[in-house]
Amino acid sequence: MPPVHALPVEAIVRALAAHPKSAAHIVYGTAGFRTKAALLDSTCFRIGLIGALRSKALDGKVVGLMVTASHNPEPDNGVKIVDARGEMLDAAWEPVCTRIANAATAEELVQELQHVVDAFQIDLSVPARVVYAWDTRPSSPSLVRAIVDGMDAIGAEKMDGGLLTTPQLHYLVFAYNTAGTPDAYGEPTEEGYYHKLGDAYLSATQNKPAPVTLVVDCANGVGAKSLQGLEKVVPHDRLPLQLLRTEMKAPGALNNGCGADFVKTNQKLPAGYDQESHVQQNTLLCSFDGDADRIVFYYLTGPPEKSENFHLLDGDRIAALAADYLSELVEQSGLDVQLGCVQTAYANGSSTLYLEKRVPVAFTPTGVKHLHHEAEKYDIGIYFEANGHGTVLFSKRAMQAIRDAKPSTPAAHAAVQQLAGLAAVINQTVGDAVSDMLMVLVILAARQWGPVEWDALYTDLPNRLCKVQVSDRTQFKTTDAERRLTSPAGMQAQIDALVAQYPLGRSFVRPSGTEDVVRVYAEAAKAEDVAALAKQVTALVETA
Repeated sequence: MPPVHALPVEAIVRALAAHPKSAAHIVYGTAGFRTKAALLDSTCFRIGLIGALRSKALDGKVVGLMVTASHNPEPDNGVKIVDARGEMLDAAWEPVCTRIANAATAEELVQELQHVVDAFQIDLSVPARVVYAWDTRPSSPSLVRAIVDGMDAIGAEKMDGGLLTTPQLHYLVFAYNTAGTPDAYGEPTEEGYYHKLGDAYLSATQNKPAPVTLVVDCANGVGAKSLQGLEKVVPHDRLPLQLLRTEMKAPGALNNGCGADFVKTNQKLPAGYDQESHVQQNTLLCSFDGDADRIVFYYLTGPPEKSENFHLLDGDRIAALAADYLSELVEQSGLDVQLGCVQTAYANGSSTLYLEKRVPVAFTPTGVKHLHHEAEKYDIGIYFEANGHGTVLFSKRAMQAIRDAKPSTPAAHAAVQQLAGLAAVINQTVGDAVSDMLMVLVILAARQWGPVEWDALYTDLPNRLCKVQVSDRTQFKTTDAERRLTSPAGMQAQIDALVAQYPLGRSFVRPSGTEDVVRVYAEAAKAEDVAALAKQVTALVETA
């Protein structure tokens, strides 16, 4: 074991030789590092080093490393660090990751690593423990080998999580670090994850009529494996699922014409669904993304070839359903806990008006790390991006209130029990397509609702989201939770002038945090107005 405050420089430099730095400059953001898989070998080696140092900085707590590019096309890949409570990486370490990933030489790399050790006063004699996992992309195994080389160079204890969804890795990290404590989150195994969610779902839906079959588009990703694991815990008659797009090993299939991002962006069924016998009128359907941390729901009211028959139930709808039900349960229980909901600029204006009648609503910039931290300010914090990424957080205070509750009526007792059940069903660490799917099914079962009744909570304003290729997305800078531009100069005034032409018009422009594009969102009272507004704002962006 190296002495305190001494890096194993020779081992690091020797291992680095097998992972030469690419010419690409890469930045650690909300999604971690993400780019073309062919450019990531050196980055993954270095993230292995960083993961070990982060664990040492946290007194040997387990941290996670996840190789995934989520909803991106199959040729992309990425890697992110999961912190000790199963959360996104502490923001103070994001620039650390960026500097280490871009160090041009072995000497610079060692200097950056030493800077981290000094800045965070890391005792290098503390053992490092890292659990790692990956999604189904063909590039993932070689990138995992690079990560392992990085961990070996520092001497970290490695725990191979295998092929997992991103939320499963978050679960494992939190479960490892809470094992044997009063706050134990669950058994730190893949099977423990299935039992935690499955048993909670069965408890929360007992004495309820069997739900109708849910058709799930698994995006040809690892979500298919996770649902197959869940089906071993929950009997089919209690959770009737029809799994589609499950070709995890088919080249080019991942997120191709399917998945949550495809459905949300195009506002239509996955490709080929019109030929599926399971896709029928008023059947509830949903789509995961490639690493199963997003989910959107939808249904048809007529033949699929007519676009007006497609009805999307996105993250805004999930938030509204959760807020509606949870606020009712809290009122019935008599508990003194505060609910709140967090949204981004992408939230449909109608959803915000609906939510504000039930709970306080706050806005943050796009990116789950922003929503998650804001949601933690409430006893029960609901957050969902419109793209279907989100969860519901129950604070320690809320959980203590639920445990200590002394309900005075049968209705109050039932409400307390249901709150406890939902807290167990919902993944408390991160947005999780499987967990969110179960939460929705629990609420629909309690309400005895189908997709039509859920959809009737409010009427969406017509909207459109466009991706625009630009020469330099970094010139687009925002303020006011990304709802207004500060750069390029004068563009916001031009957008305001366009928006003013349309009743209930709203539009904003922001650079993507996960892709090399700029996103344009438009919303208005009429569909034809939305199309015109989106076209005009897109033209502004293209000429910037």
